[in-house]
Amino acid sequence: MGYELRREDLEPLLLGAAFFGSGGGGTIESARNLARHFVVGDYYPTDTIKVVSVDEATEGAAVMVAYLGAPEAINSATYPIGPVTAVQNVQTRLASQSTRLAYVMPPESGALGFTVAALVAAKLGLAVIDADGAGRAVPSLPMLTFAAAEIDPRPAFLVSQGGLCVELDVTPRSGDNGGPTHQRDVSAIVEQMMRPVVADPEFGQFGGLAMWVMKPGDIDRATPIRGTLTRALELGRAVQAGQIGSFQQMIGYLNERCGLAARAISEPGEMVSAEVDTAGGFDVGKIRIQAGPRTYTVIYQNESLLAWDSERAHPIVLSPDSVAYFVGGEGQSIFSNGDLVKDDGSLNPVIGKRPVTLIAWRAEAELRKPGLNLDSFMQLLNSLGYLGPYVPLESLKSIRQGDAS
Repeated sequence: MGYELRREDLEPLLLGAAFFGSGGGGTIESARNLARHFVVGDYYPTDTIKVVSVDEATEGAAVMVAYLGAPEAINSATYPIGPVTAVQNVQTRLASQSTRLAYVMPPESGALGFTVAALVAAKLGLAVIDADGAGRAVPSLPMLTFAAAEIDPRPAFLVSQGGLCVELDVTPRSGDNGGPTHQRDVSAIVEQMMRPVVADPEFGQFGGLAMWVMKPGDIDRATPIRGTLTRALELGRAVQAGQIGSFQQMIGYLNERCGLAARAISEPGEMVSAEVDTAGGFDVGKIRIQAGPRTYTVIYQNESLLAWDSERAHPIVLSPDSVAYFVGGEGQSIFSNGDLVKDDGSLNPVIGKRPVTLIAWRAEAELRKPGLNLDSFMQLLNSLGYLGPYVPLESLKSIRQGDAS
């Protein structure tokens, strides 16, 4: 059933979304900066945001909207100008075809993705659909269910914060929309075209993206992962209310309230080092946690993709399965990779020597089945040096239990 969000709901929403983002999905800092400016005035005509379920999204078309680029670069944005302008371009195109745009959809679970979709909806008088394309954050478009459902990616608008608009149009091989093979290929091609664009000085490593226009029938088949915005909002509220003050309580909440078989995959330890490089719209790096003799290393490309234990000969988490940080002690407990690592590559001093635990859970079924989504994750893991197959989290746990100590 539909409901409304207000300004005070954005903080718990972005906190919960950051946790489910598997280290990515934009920084909490960037999402907070946008949320801080959500007040009725010259830019926003309202202080409420309508949220609807997939089943309720029957009154017009929907489009996916997001910021695309490096998290640290997006931190400077105060209003979602690029995403709003991109969606306005979609509205104009659809109006010329006698079609009304009624909804926006976040691409993924993440602090920035949910916040941007909500604010674009408020600015343009649209509603946000309570679903996304992954149930976690992802580094590339072919990892989203919209791509796997072969939704036509045309039109696709990429707009800089300064208003420069680029339309990406990959002409089908045959017919109006091309065959299934073309549609599987085209999301990867569009991705390859977009990354150099956002790297251009005019874009400054990020831009607003609107693509994958969906009619009501398309919305249903393209969004099997549902209720994710509400899930994030409720988790964030539980954290704010002090109901989740330890990693054990977080695991209990995820199991009991979210139906996720979450588990700690590390001992609580101290975050000791980080490496990061920003290029082509990605933050690429490693974060290390020391717990006694063990070193846990998280490898990320915006989103966390691999986790290693120095005493194991194999990874302890493989994407698309998710891994998140829980920081114990006083203060904020949820952080993305971009929040943990500063622009110069050093660790955020707010973490200090507080205990950090890695919590992992299995990906949504749609990301685990053979096909475009899983293949895209495996190709990225291959580029990071992992050449093996996808091994689900629960199977990795069984391997760990069988390892010699």
